[in-house]
Amino acid sequence: MSSPNFIDYIKFNSRSGKGGAGFLHFHRDKLTNKGGPDGGNGGRGGHIILRGNAQLWTLLHLKYRKHVIAANGNGGEEQNRTGADGKDEIIEVPLGTVARRAETDEFLCEINEDGQEIILTPGGRGGKGNAYFATATNQTPSHAQPGEPGIEEWIILELKLLADVGLVGFPNAGKSTLLSVVSAAKPKIADYAFTTLTPNLGVVAYRGDKSFVMADIPGIIEGASEGRGLGIRFLKHIERNSLLLFMVPADANDIKKEYAILLDEIKKYNPELLDKKRILAISKSDMLDDELKEALAKEVPTELPSVFISAVANQGITELKDMIWKNLH
Repeated sequence: MSSPNFIDYIKFNSRSGKGGAGFLHFHRDKLTNKGGPDGGNGGRGGHIILRGNAQLWTLLHLKYRKHVIAANGNGGEEQNRTGADGKDEIIEVPLGTVARRAETDEFLCEINEDGQEIILTPGGRGGKGNAYFATATNQTPSHAQPGEPGIEEWIILELKLLADVGLVGFPNAGKSTLLSVVSAAKPKIADYAFTTLTPNLGVVAYRGDKSFVMADIPGIIEGASEGRGLGIRFLKHIERNSLLLFMVPADANDIKKEYAILLDEIKKYNPELLDKKRILAISKSDMLDDELKEALAKEVPTELPSVFISAVANQGITELKDMIWKNLH
């Protein structure tokens, strides 16, 4: 999954339908000149509804839909007939979509399951017809309610990718190469920084019919949490990951320092991310002989599991998968 059309943020105007008016009516027919009240209730206005769709992975289809408007409810009718409800407007979104009010940044809901439906902007209630107000002491009420107005508000939808494993590293650390080797994903790969401009997702097969989902985000640079580079826009995508796989290349000047910088950027962005399980992979290790690996092993942080890998030479990949699976389960 990689595309220049990856859209993870949209803002649109959401307007639910207004409720139909209750009907003021008294029963009349050729045998009844002055019957009792029989005005029906109005139908409710249409809702704006979010629905999860596991086949979607971007908000691109909503990019140019700036206004979402549901239909109004119909008015009540004679013979106590309730007006039809306004047609709901259903917005299909990828799993991992969060909705917030634009003006207040108030969290509204999140969609995490296929087919899950949540009313984002409720329609107005229909008004009561005069039959509703009939009592023993007031048998001929001469009033009915208008329908409630709909709600109009600006909504922000933000996508946070759902994946088991999130790849964290500086640009050109080998994240995209690893993803292309262990899954069917085909991210753009080249020997320069910021090759990855959009997140990539891949399903990694593991020992038989088991699998887990891995996400590669654009490389983080020092200062990303303050807005430098490309990483800040995509750091949100690792908030949903169960495990963070840090990648530092074997030719780094100081492996421990690079890991510390990555960890610090994540801490500045969201300290709660430090509660996630972490693994460190030393990438591009095919350039190392056993003696160099032994020497480098002394520079590797000891507070988390680590492994030397080479995606190009397929070295340490099975060991890495085993380590990931053990920490996921």
